[in-house]
Amino acid sequence: MELSSGAPPEFDYLFKLLLIGDSGVGKSSLLLSFTSDTFEDLSPTIGVDFKVKHVSVGGKKLKLAIWDTAGQERFRTLTSSYYRGAQGIIMVYDVTRRDTFTNLSDIWAKEIDRYSTNEDCIKMLVGNKVDKESERVVSKKEGIDFAREYGCLFIECSAKTRVNVEQCFEELVLKILETPSLLAEGSAGVKKNIFKQKPPESDASTSSCC
Repeated sequence: MELSSGAPPEFDYLFKLLLIGDSGVGKSSLLLSFTSDTFEDLSPTIGVDFKVKHVSVGGKKLKLAIWDTAGQERFRTLTSSYYRGAQGIIMVYDVTRRDTFTNLSDIWAKEIDRYSTNEDCIKMLVGNKVDKESERVVSKKEGIDFAREYGCLFIECSAKTRVNVEQCFEELVLKILETPSLLAEGSAGVKKNIFKQKPPESDASTSSCC
C-alpha cells in the first residue's frame, strides 16, 4: 500500500471505517500507528475521535475516515450513531487479556448487529499486542475460529512494533473494494458528508433508533 505524503484533494472513494472493542486494547494506538507511523501509550478515548488517511490501493485513490470509539460502557450509547454508514468495522482485542476477547461475542458483535446499517459491511478481527507474546492468553487459533464463526477477516498485530498494522487496514480496504454495494456507497460522486454527524450529546436521546 502506498501512503501519500500530502493530502490530495481528489480521491476515487471515501470509506468510513470504525474501530471498536474494550477500553485499553489499543484502538487509538493502532490508529495512530497507521496514520502517523508513531506509537504512544494513549489515555482512554472520550466519546469518539477520528483521523483521515489518504492511501492508494489497487490503483485507486482512497480517502479513509477512521473513527475511534470509546470502549468504556458509559460512552456506548453515545457512539451507536457512529456505526451508520460504516463500510468497514475493526473489532480489536488484546491477546494478553482474555476478557477483551470474550466481550467481542458478549458485547461488540451484538452492537454491530444492532447498529450497523450496511449488511455487506466488512468486519475485521484484530488481535493486538502480539509484542507481548510471553503474556499471551488468547491463542491465534481462537482468533481464527471466532473470525470464521462471525464471518470476519482476521489478523494479529502490534501497534507498538507496527507488525501487520498496515496489512490490517489494507486487507480490510481491499475487501471493501471487492464488494459492489460498498463501492457504490463510497464513490466520490455520492454527495454526503460523513464528517458532519450530530455531536454525541444531542444524539443520546435517539441513540437506540437507527
